[in-house]
Amino acid sequence: MDDAAPGQRRTDALTVEDVRVQFGGVVALDGVTIGLPRRSVVGLIGPNGAGKTTLVDVLSGLQAPTSGRILLDGTDITRRSGNWRARHGIRRTFQRQQVFSWLTIEENLLVAVDWHGGGGGFAGDLLSLPGRRRREETRRERCREVLELCGLGAVAGETAANLPIGLARLVEVARALVDDPALILLDEPTSGLNQVETERLGSVIRHIPRLGATTVVLIEHDVGFVMRTSDHLVVLDLGRVLATGTPDEIQRHEGVLAAYLGATQMAVNTPP
Repeated sequence: MDDAAPGQRRTDALTVEDVRVQFGGVVALDGVTIGLPRRSVVGLIGPNGAGKTTLVDVLSGLQAPTSGRILLDGTDITRRSGNWRARHGIRRTFQRQQVFSWLTIEENLLVAVDWHGGGGGFAGDLLSLPGRRRREETRRERCREVLELCGLGAVAGETAANLPIGLARLVEVARALVDDPALILLDEPTSGLNQVETERLGSVIRHIPRLGATTVVLIEHDVGFVMRTSDHLVVLDLGRVLATGTPDEIQRHEGVLAAYLGATQMAVNTPP
């Protein structure tokens, strides 16, 4: 059900309403309410234990909230599974590198769109019908576009097992992007990357919202990277939203400085 008023233009790709997650006596999220604007990069930061990964798990369907709602383009998806969400526009990566090592880079991307099916069923497979061939070529063309965007075109035919970690991270981002999702959740994507690889990844992330309606949610401990890459920031502390705003606004927010950024201010202000 769409909760927008008639004629109202919806600006948020996804809305979190009063979400609470409790594990026994531990409250991981406590009344979190935020909107994730379309066509933007939203950085999610906060001290260790602030609830960042729990929130992303809730958004992706890996963790059910104790209470509250998740709305995707106005539709309540709170009880939808992670598999359903992945097929309806919410994709994510994880802190731990997860590529299909035995497949080529291009095949890693094709896996992400294979769930659509080829059309024609068994007969389509057996007879290689024209419609099936056209659909396959369309998917491969989309994969090539995303591979080029992520700087992976030259190595598309290489086996993923042979990739250095920087390229493997880009493959994960490309695989999340290839099905044209509404929302991509990136959990610590710079983990293990050197400075050159980090800046290359940042360039790709900043470019994603320009391609269509995709919103990127970025969890990172590298505060400087988040500040340079994000359009908007959400700061969590002890499971609550401490502040939201642009990077400039967050750097001047007294509550954020006291709880979090004070210890990392030099990193924030240091140019890449």
